[in-house]
Amino acid sequence: MKPFFITIANNLTLIITPDSDAHADGHPVLTYTYGIYRRDTSTLGELNQSDKLLQVNRKDNPDYLGCITFEQPGKVFSYVADGEDELSPDEVLEVIEEISRFRNTPQMWLI
Repeated sequence: MKPFFITIANNLTLIITPDSDAHADGHPVLTYTYGIYRRDTSTLGELNQSDKLLQVNRKDNPDYLGCITFEQPGKVFSYVADGEDELSPDEVLEVIEEISRFRNTPQMWLI
């Protein structure tokens, strides 16, 4: 899955990076963890260099806002704010809603 963009309250545009493993059979993989970044020119440039957005380097990116894990989709979620900044509780809820919409609409996965 490719990173996708969402906009939440206060016109905060975010880049959501699904953490998933590639599978040789070509079937879509539904991931459970999503990295969250502010949409910034430097982060946009790194989208073409996916190794720079991997777990190891996330904390070094000033636009990294943490990650959301879908423990039980539709029921249990966790947000880890392990970057330099973090989302507010209301922003986390909005991000969960947008990611859920993305997860429930496979047609969007190919964008």
